[in-house]
Amino acid sequence: MAVTDGITIIHGPDGCAHHTTSLLHALQVDHDRLFSPIILSSSLTESEIIFGGEEALGKAIRSAVARKPGLICVLTSCVSAAIGDDVQSVCNSSHCPDIIVVPTGGFLGGGFSEGVEQALLALSVLGGSGSEPDGSVTLIGEKNLEYEVDAHYRELSRLLSLLGIHIRLRFIRNVSTAALSQLGSGSLNILRDHSLEEVGESFRRRFGTPYIPSFPVGFSGTLRFLEQVGEQLGIDSRQAVKTERENQEQLIGNFRDLRGANVSFYGLSSSALPLSEELIQRFDLRPGTAGFTCSIPDPLPVGTAGLSRMLHRWRRVCRA
Repeated sequence: MAVTDGITIIHGPDGCAHHTTSLLHALQVDHDRLFSPIILSSSLTESEIIFGGEEALGKAIRSAVARKPGLICVLTSCVSAAIGDDVQSVCNSSHCPDIIVVPTGGFLGGGFSEGVEQALLALSVLGGSGSEPDGSVTLIGEKNLEYEVDAHYRELSRLLSLLGIHIRLRFIRNVSTAALSQLGSGSLNILRDHSLEEVGESFRRRFGTPYIPSFPVGFSGTLRFLEQVGEQLGIDSRQAVKTERENQEQLIGNFRDLRGANVSFYGLSSSALPLSEELIQRFDLRPGTAGFTCSIPDPLPVGTAGLSRMLHRWRRVCRA
């Protein structure tokens, strides 16, 4: 649904499409955005559930084709998967070249993360092949439902600019169908998080593109990220690391009023433990049950800018 000139067909009852549309609408309003993806439903009813929904799907595809989209994506639902509709066969017989099936019948196995992985792999068929790497970076699997998704993108752009590198493609975040052909042209893929490593391996085998397994987290993790990118692209990262370390030291100085504070971490996940330990050390925090309550968001803050936003929230809590 983040392909700007695409149409998404949800092959299932109207309730499935309604749930998704309501969620996306709420998120768009929260972000002050006007763009809303086109979502169609094959509108399965009790009759189709008994006798099969392939004819209903064909009708929905014809309706989508009439709008002349750049791409049509057909998502299965728990209902259509359970009744055994041959979705791929219906799409193949539609004579529409730009149509992709994404298997998302979750009740038959798999959850949200598996659905994201299936979508990325399905859409990767639009990627180019045989092109020479151009020294750019491709972001893989940004979390489109994440509140700070674009803030994370800006931070990655800033960090990579320290190395003289630009982001060529966001796979997939608000891009056109034509832009998806650039997949495979970049020299390095950066995955949103470790859960997408199978996708990273798939793209490495297919396009020969190495990858970094996650966005940077923490002060030291951000510096290591710059070093890793430099190693993968054959770029001397020492000046970039020096510049960013100075930026981090300035940030730590800006929050010196937090130094030595009594804190209590709330709802700390296991993945957040290394970051909490680093922050305790950097700010000489005193964890316990009597201090002001700090939270580390999940997903974790990205880069130095992500830490800055989190520390601003901590300061407000500390002063409340």
